[in-house]
Amino acid sequence: MDRERIDVCRLLYDLCGDEAVLSPDADLKDSGLMDSMLLIELLTALEDRGVTLPLTRLDRTLLRTPAGIQRIVDGAGPTAANQ
Repeated sequence: MDRERIDVCRLLYDLCGDEAVLSPDADLKDSGLMDSMLLIELLTALEDRGVTLPLTRLDRTLLRTPAGIQRIVDGAGPTAANQ
């Protein structure tokens, strides 16, 4: 069974409340938006939606922008999320 596509920008906005994350190319690290707490909240929210990221094989540079995170979640990145 296919899972519904997760909108990462919307999910990040729901978690942090900052409209800057609605831009797919926002640099989450340089802006200070992606701290360790938001990363944990994001991973938890994704797991709640059936997505587990393979952190040991993950290209962490993709975590820098919502678009990169979306690629991981959609399975288009260097390592795919478990479905």
